[in-house]
Amino acid sequence: MGSVDVPKQQRAAVKVGSGSDAKAPCKDVEVQMPEPHQILIKINWTGLCASDKSLLHDEWAAFGVAMQDATKGIAGHEGAGVVVAVGDNMQHKWKVGDRAGIKWAKPETNVNRCGECEFCTNGTDELHCPKQLNAGFTAAGTFQQYAISDGRYTTRLPDGVKDEEAGPIMCGGVTAYTACKRSAVKPGQWIVLPGAGGGLGHFAVQYAKAMGMRVIAIDGGPEKAELCKKLGAEEFIDFTTTSDIAAEVTRITTYGAHGVIVTAATKEAYASAPNLLRPGGTVVAVGLPKDSSVLAGAPPIQLCLKRLNIVGSVTGTLKDVDEALDFTARGLVHPILTKGTLDDVDKYCELMIAGKLAGRAVLKVS
Repeated sequence: MGSVDVPKQQRAAVKVGSGSDAKAPCKDVEVQMPEPHQILIKINWTGLCASDKSLLHDEWAAFGVAMQDATKGIAGHEGAGVVVAVGDNMQHKWKVGDRAGIKWAKPETNVNRCGECEFCTNGTDELHCPKQLNAGFTAAGTFQQYAISDGRYTTRLPDGVKDEEAGPIMCGGVTAYTACKRSAVKPGQWIVLPGAGGGLGHFAVQYAKAMGMRVIAIDGGPEKAELCKKLGAEEFIDFTTTSDIAAEVTRITTYGAHGVIVTAATKEAYASAPNLLRPGGTVVAVGLPKDSSVLAGAPPIQLCLKRLNIVGSVTGTLKDVDEALDFTARGLVHPILTKGTLDDVDKYCELMIAGKLAGRAVLKVS
């Protein structure tokens, strides 16, 4: 095994308690060394995703989705750092010193993608392999100094993308990018982005613009308006001062938008999205509400008469992540970052819950 000196103990933010009272204080935990097909990555920066907050606080328990024992209480799935140990079977692919990123799909045992099922072999949908493991959900995540990853499914970080930028792109960035693709909106067509100034929304504005879409950003207040316009939005609708958002979208677009990406995990966002579309338009569901009564869709008569499409989108494939990173390497997309440390997990979760976290949170791991 190729490696440098790796300590036996490390710091990690570890979940204690449950529900809304759960916390993730830093503790000393054991460093795991890689199996033959794995690599060990020293995490320099990790993003803090809304999904991490939901898992730490058991917000999806009603859906049967909760952190598993195998995580050892360590959340996180937006890690970027450097390879410090390489398993024997990965010597041909990775070497100590390579820059690498860990995303949602990450193993800790001897499988991630099985490589044999329909989803692994169709070339486009390995995220739905029934044998996959997920960082911070069914395997220990990136809220630790040293994290294990399957060398076959780890992202190589390109030059021109800093670690603090790459971390959030591992989930937030690729989620927004893949949602833009799922919208089927073509260059020159209109896409509406509610919550455009948020952690996912501000990524979506940039990717949509770079992909040639005409962006209508929806958010509240002059600061969000300035940010969205700076990032590439052609139009901005302030939901705090606009009484009829659907009418305003129609005024701008004549017939309604070609696509809407719902990043807000609220009943109101999902209920209003179909009303912003023209015939044949597409709603992309991205935000994951904790309220099990929230549904993505529209009354059947509206779906049928307007021939609307309702699709879901979750993170992205290996190829999607490489493509999302390339936009940053070419200077087209850059996350707006709120920087902290591993000790700030609880603080930033509270700010996220209060809606006061600007851009995307990224934590320095030391």
